[in-house]
Amino acid sequence: MKKSFFVLIAYLMTGLSACREQSTQTDQTAGSDSSTAAPSSDWKLGVQMWTFHEFPFITAIEKTDSAGIKFIEAFPGQPLGGSLKGTFDIDMSAENQKAIRDLLQAKGIQLVAFGVVVPPSMAVWRKTFAFAKEMQIQYITAEPLKAHWDSVNILAGEFGIPIAIHDHPKPSPYDHPDSVIAAMNGRSNIYACADIGHWARNGLDVVACLKQLEGRIYGAHLKDIKIFDKPDAEDTRLGTGVIKFPEVFQELKRQGFKGIFSIENEANWKNNVPDVLYNKKYFEDEISKLK
Repeated sequence: MKKSFFVLIAYLMTGLSACREQSTQTDQTAGSDSSTAAPSSDWKLGVQMWTFHEFPFITAIEKTDSAGIKFIEAFPGQPLGGSLKGTFDIDMSAENQKAIRDLLQAKGIQLVAFGVVVPPSMAVWRKTFAFAKEMQIQYITAEPLKAHWDSVNILAGEFGIPIAIHDHPKPSPYDHPDSVIAAMNGRSNIYACADIGHWARNGLDVVACLKQLEGRIYGAHLKDIKIFDKPDAEDTRLGTGVIKFPEVFQELKRQGFKGIFSIENEANWKNNVPDVLYNKKYFEDEISKLK
């Protein structure tokens, strides 16, 4: 997501991650449903709702459904739309939560993740975990304050919902892998969410980053960019930019990655379903070639 979003949400801030050497082998369990176009039943293709942030959540779900995608990562602050008042956030009423769960069930769409969040206090963190539990969210994508690392790790264990630290373009606390590894070190409930496009924006070798975080990658944001090492580089369709996705997918397969690839298309905001469909087909075609 772009940092402009975080200005809109009171408890969100910018943050970044990247990669450094670490090869801790840890089980990842981002859900049990299978994707029809993955090298194993552990790979899923979803969409980060920020892709459709120009529209209400209900409309975004219609767009997701039209693309044949069955997994989503929601973000806080998206207007619900339709007859539902308010936004998709931790303060949603019980009635709205049920309405959203019913909508997703009717569409056969699974809400896998929620983020990116940066709660300002442990009270808000606890509320965020409780909300995720109620909405059956499997993991929270976040950029936690350093002072919260230990407490968040404990809360994640208490609720059984892992945290996946996300990376953003420079400047931000998680724009380099060192900070992600520091947060994960000794904290078994904190993992990484690999925003592949942002790594490239930060001038980092994407495959090297994946290798450095081996065994600790819980999810990935899937995007390509036009210019390497440029924090505000424009998005482009997968495989048409600077990122070598065949190598990315091969490395994640080698690692035994289990999780969701969330398409996050940050271009053509008003009419990006064609881009999402293109990216979906590209993903399916490339992983069908994996050996």
